[in-house]
This record gives sequence, structure tokens and C-alpha cells, in this order.
Amino acid sequence: MKINCTILSFWLFISFCLLNVACKDADKKNNDHLVFRYNEHQNIASLDPAFARNASTIWATNQLFNGLVQLDDNLNIQPDIAKHWEINDSTLTYTFYLRDDVWFHKHRLLGKDSTRKVIADDFVYSLDRLKDPTVASPGSWVLQNVESYDAINDTILKIKLKQAFPPFMGLLAMRYCSVVPKEVVEHYGNNFRSNPIGTGPFYFKLWEENIKLVFRKNKRYFEKDKNGKNLPYLEAVAITFLPDKQSEFLQFAQGKLDFISGLDASYKDELLSSNGKLKPNYENDVFMIKGPYLNTEFIALQNKSEKNKALQSPIFRKAINYSFDRNVIITYLRNGIGTTGTSGIIPKGLPGYENIDGYNYNPEKALQLLEQYKLETGDQNPSLVLTTDSNYQDIFEYLQREFEKIGIQTTIDVMPSSAIRQARADGSLDAFRSSWIADYPDAESYLSLFYSPNHTPNGPNYTFYENKTYDSLYEHSNKLVDITQRKIIYKKMDSLMIDEAPIVPLFYDEAVRFVRKNVSGLGINPQNFLVLKYVKKEKY
Repeated sequence: MKINCTILSFWLFISFCLLNVACKDADKKNNDHLVFRYNEHQNIASLDPAFARNASTIWATNQLFNGLVQLDDNLNIQPDIAKHWEINDSTLTYTFYLRDDVWFHKHRLLGKDSTRKVIADDFVYSLDRLKDPTVASPGSWVLQNVESYDAINDTILKIKLKQAFPPFMGLLAMRYCSVVPKEVVEHYGNNFRSNPIGTGPFYFKLWEENIKLVFRKNKRYFEKDKNGKNLPYLEAVAITFLPDKQSEFLQFAQGKLDFISGLDASYKDELLSSNGKLKPNYENDVFMIKGPYLNTEFIALQNKSEKNKALQSPIFRKAINYSFDRNVIITYLRNGIGTTGTSGIIPKGLPGYENIDGYNYNPEKALQLLEQYKLETGDQNPSLVLTTDSNYQDIFEYLQREFEKIGIQTTIDVMPSSAIRQARADGSLDAFRSSWIADYPDAESYLSLFYSPNHTPNGPNYTFYENKTYDSLYEHSNKLVDITQRKIIYKKMDSLMIDEAPIVPLFYDEAVRFVRKNVSGLGINPQNFLVLKYVKKEKY
């Protein structure tokens, strides 16, 4: 009898274990709709917002941290921890009035309740940290025009500028300006990168670097939806680190990821037709979101080149701009993603963009301009070396054919992106693929590329373009607070860019997201930032 009882107990134990495993599996399956999954093929170097300089880090830290203000999907400044503010134009003073119901994520260093409210002194500390040379934050430039900032009391923060800078509120919306708790940061030091404590809709749970990163729902998050319901809706965010876009796409196609961003050459023809529509075998499970992306793709021309003096001629530069069809690039090489770069440097989706007449395809005019250039200079055999990385080689091979049709001998030099960045900084490249993604939502970010004091290595003017009228307009625009007035000046500057052609605009990029149909609330914005606090998932 004793043996029988032992055997019975053993089988009861086994049955219990099997049932428990089955229940856990079922529970995991039932709760899968509460977990949002995406892949980050570029890895994440840090979860410290002071180092949020690239998209992968910004996407992750966006879920963990808040600042004074935030941007909506139309790039309008909205309250975040600051519930409202006042701007005194005469004294260049910004006064922010903070919410008193924002709590840091729980940590044992934050008092007896393992948390505490955010106060204005926390912002003073966080901004001090950006400027601290021992921290060496790449975001220190955000405060270069700030004279002082002070906590008047727990809920009032004042910031004073050295001189007027209308895009300043957009700078404050950057992840660099997130609030962090002094107690935790000073305890961990450099290791705050992997022990982040913020105020965001999700809190940090687990990070196996280059393998998996997990955030959990912050149940004490302060924001609510329009119906008064607490955000976020999801219980967790799970991020994987597959190293290449093709593997990422296969995981998405198998339903193991909830969305992918961008259109990679490895799968673009599998997913989209040449006119940019989803192919039929994906229509039932996936939808696509597209919108303007603050990224202008162009060829930068070294306007002061001594190696190729043809590039010093605006006539030659205009001939290049008229010689190829930008629609071919969008339709056949980009699967319909993007819009033709026939205007200036300012991209669609940004206040200040105007549909200015620029360079449409006109090979006859290109030939005329090239003949004019030859007549004026005596250079009968103009040539060009185009430098690009492998991702844009197909576009540059098309450009090579078109340039040679009008009589410009063209060579393509394919280099790693890192080598191009180094070479453009020292001015050794004549014509190279470039792009500019706005750090903040103001056209000034693009127009600063051609301000002569910003010549490399002092700034991002890699074309060495110089024009006194342009410089004067740029300086005047930075003194105007009213966006309507600034847009008038921006249009004049952009028109000057077209007239003198220091660059060859290729296309204005679009952000594109492919999302599984059981996901809702995942919008899109011109900065292509990932905002997950409004996302919901339905059970399949």
C-alpha cells in the first residue's frame, strides 16, 4: 500500500507539473497581446538619455523618460512634465510650471517608498549633467545658447537664453533634456546606462546586451488618454537584436514581431510593388503607414574644390541638377517611398517647406548649361567622382549613366559610411552622397548647413558654400520669434540654394512602417520616433 501511495504521489506530482507548464504556456499566449515586440538591428549603446544621439537609443529611451515638453505627430510643442509655460521675448526668459504628480520609477535609493516626485531641482541637475565634461554627453550643444537656469521652487523652472533662438522649445523636446534622479545617477555613475530610472510610461526590467531588452508598464504613469484612462495600455515592450534587416523581416513575416520600420533592399521587392503598394500575400495581416520624414537625401558638392574646379561653377552644378529624372529614383529604385527632390534643402513635413520651383528633368537644358560652362572656362572634358556607400550604389549607377549622357565623365567610388564621414570632414571629397535628418523640428537645422561660419571642422557646412546674402538672411531669421515671419526668410534662403546649386537634391524621404493588423495606436511622425504609450494589441 505504501508503494502504491508513493507511485500515486509521483504521478500526481508529474500531472501537476505538466498542468502548471500548460497553464503558464496558455497564460503566456493569452497575454501576448499585451506585449509589443520589435527588433533593433543597430543595437543600443546606452539607455542613458544624455547619450540619445541615434534612432535606436532615442526609440528605447523614449519609453523610459520624459522632459519639460514633447512633440505631437505634427511636430507641435505639447506639455509633458511642464503643464504650461511663459516666454518673455524682451528678457529671453522661459518660465516653466511643472506638474506635481510625476513620480520616478521605483528604486531603493529613492526614499522609504522607493520613489519620489519630480521637482524643478531635478531638471537643474539633469541640465547640469549635459554640460558636465566628465559625462561627455553628445547633447551638450543643446545648451550652448543658454545663459542660466534656476529652480524658483519645486514646481517653477526658469531658463534664460544668451540670445534669441526661436527653435529652442524644439531642443527641449529632445531626449537629451529628459529628467533623471540625482541619487540613482550618482550611485551608478557610467553604469546608469544599464540601470536607467526615469518617469516614462514604461520602466526598465531586463537587458541582455545584443540579445534582449524588456520594459514593463509603469502603473503610476501620469498621462491619460482623451477618455481619462491611464496610459500606457501595454503591459510590456520586448526588443530583440537580430543584426540584419533580412532576418528582422523574416521574423516579422512569421508574426514574431509587431512592426518593422523602413524599407530595406533585401526585402523591398518581396513586400511592395514598384508603385509602393503592399503585395497581395501581405494585405490580410499587415498594413502600411507612410508619412513625411525629416530627412533630405542629396549629393553634396565641394564648392571650393581645388581638385575639380568645375564644381566651383554654379553653371556646371546646375547642369548636373537638370540631367537626371528624380521620378526614376523614386519609382524604380525606392519602390515609391519618398518624394522627388525638385525643391530646396527643406523637406516636406517641416514648417518652412515650400514647393519652390527647382530642378525638374530637362536634359536639353543640362546640355546647354554644360556647353556654356565649356565656353566660359575652356574645360572641354569635365569629370566627376561620386562617392557613396553600398546602400546607395544602385542610385549612383543610375546617376553615372545620366551624367555621362550629357558629356560628364563620371566615376563611382564606393566607401564605407564611416570612411565617408571622415573624408567629408576634412574636405577631401568632391561629390558625395549625404543626408540630413533634423535634430529638432525647425528648418534652421537644414539651413545651418550652408551658413559660412559653419564650415567644417567648425560645423556641418561640408560643401564650403559661402554667400554673404545667405549669411545675412540666416542671422536675421534667428532673431525672429514669429514662425510666419521666419518662414518668409526661410523661403528666400531655400530659393538661393536652388539658384546657386551647392548640392544636388535627390529625394525627400518618407517614414514607412509595416504593422501587424492586430496593432492599433502606432502612429507615425516626421522624426520617425517610436511612441508606444498609445499602442494597443488585440488577440488574434
